[in-house]
Order: sequence, then structure tokens, then C-alpha cells
Amino acid sequence: MPPTLAHRSIAVDTYTVPRPFRAFAVRSDEPCHASDARAPYGRVHVMRTGFLDAATRASLARTGYAKVDIAEPFAVDYATTTLDDLAAAAPGVPDLVGAIAHALSVTRVLGDAVADYERSVATRIDWLASRGAGFHNDVARHWSRSLFWILAIDVGDVEFTLAHAGVRVALAAGDLVVFDQTLAHGLCRPADRGEAVAASFDAGDAGRQLFLTGEMQLSDAQWAALGAPWQPVEVHAALVALDLMVAEFDDRSGAIKRVRSLEHCMKRSTCHVDETSAGNAHSQRDSS
Repeated sequence: MPPTLAHRSIAVDTYTVPRPFRAFAVRSDEPCHASDARAPYGRVHVMRTGFLDAATRASLARTGYAKVDIAEPFAVDYATTTLDDLAAAAPGVPDLVGAIAHALSVTRVLGDAVADYERSVATRIDWLASRGAGFHNDVARHWSRSLFWILAIDVGDVEFTLAHAGVRVALAAGDLVVFDQTLAHGLCRPADRGEAVAASFDAGDAGRQLFLTGEMQLSDAQWAALGAPWQPVEVHAALVALDLMVAEFDDRSGAIKRVRSLEHCMKRSTCHVDETSAGNAHSQRDSS
């Protein structure tokens, strides 16, 4: 198995939280965590991999872009794929699932067994195409107990940015990123200094990005091992936490809108996401 060339583990546990809040928390709309919440995972992992050569990336890009529609700036589109289709598009990588799983295992978010990462990757891989991305988060359904990964196939002059942690990661082809998608994230041009500017992603080929993406679902024990255990909502209310499940973000800056209207959300018995909010921006991922 080709080794991961480099692994960066970036701390993202210090946030700019709008007053009157002092922390972030993540509630769930799943019955299993109806009365619980967790803190966001405090790290982003970036692996600079070497298992996709230029010819393989070009082949994957031709296949992936043919399945999506991203004509407008800030357009984001998902398309399902199969392991057979990926094998045909990447003949130079005999075991693409194994290569991705090996790189993911460096993070240890699922523990030490590579087989657990292989099962996770093989369960589902999607195409993800974009022309930049305004700030949003993904919290609906099972996502609150997942971490996302993205593998950069075709990127140029673009940063993966976490709005409230001040983290900007310049992406290169072959980079594999693992992150907690409940935090507001976007794709920005470096020249825009951490803001997501739609006008910076024009209609030409240079304005588009293509990734393979998937989810890793964690058990309660695994979340606890990462330092983000599920705890009663009252614990987070005492910390004056803002519930990221109901937050809505300005797509350019990531600023949280209508903060005062959220002031007592963590004390409510239930919180429901508005279907038009940024937190459901990627609902197509589940319905595709």
C-alpha cells in the first residue's frame, strides 16, 4: 500500500463564538440523541497522498465532471458512483478503496484497524463538484454523528476554510481532508482572505473543483475517544453553547445570522432545522 506522504493534524478547537454564546455544540434530530449534544471535533486532518498520478486524476475528472451540473458560481452538485465505475476510471490504482482507507487510518478517528476504514469507504463514495462554496454546515439526520472526508481530484488556487476557527487549508490535487462538517466551512480563493466570494469562481474550467467524498459514522464511544462525547443538553446549556444544528450562516463571511433569536435554543426540549437553512444545503447527498 502506498504510504501517505504527509499528515497534518490542525487544531480547530478555538472558535470565534458570537455573544452571548461561549461555545458551540451539536444537537441531533435522531431519536438516539434527542436529549444529547456534543462539542464539535477539534481537529482537521490533511493527508497529502501520492496514489493518484496525473493521468489517473485526469481520467477521474473526465468521468466525474460528466455526471454533475455546476454552471454557476457557488454551485455544488453530488453524484453517486460505484466501486466498479471508479475502478474503470482509475485503472492505475488497483485498490482505490484500500488506498483511501489507508490514508484515512492515519487520523485514527475510527481507531487503529484499517479494516474499519475500508468498510466505511466501501459503503459509499460520491462525486462532489463545486465552483467554490459559500459557508454552510451539514447537520441533518445521521451527519451529526459523522465526519466527512474529501479527496481532491481537480483543484487549483482554492482553500478549504473553517469560518469560525480561522483555518485556511490550501488544497492540492491528491489532498485528503477529514473534518467535522457541523462547523461552517467553505471553498475560497486565497486572495479573498478567508471570505467565500462567488464572483471569484467564474464559468471557466479554472473556477471548478472536483472531489471524491464520503462519510465516517462514529459510535458514541468513538466520539468520546476524540474528546467530543455526547452529553445531556443541560451540560452544554450550562456552557452557554450555541446549537450548530439551528445556526444559519452568511455564505460570504460565515457570520451567524439572527444570533439573538437562538439565545435559548439549547434549553428547548427539541430544536428543528429550517429546511431552507444552510444546515441542509447538502441534502442532495442523502437523496441522490
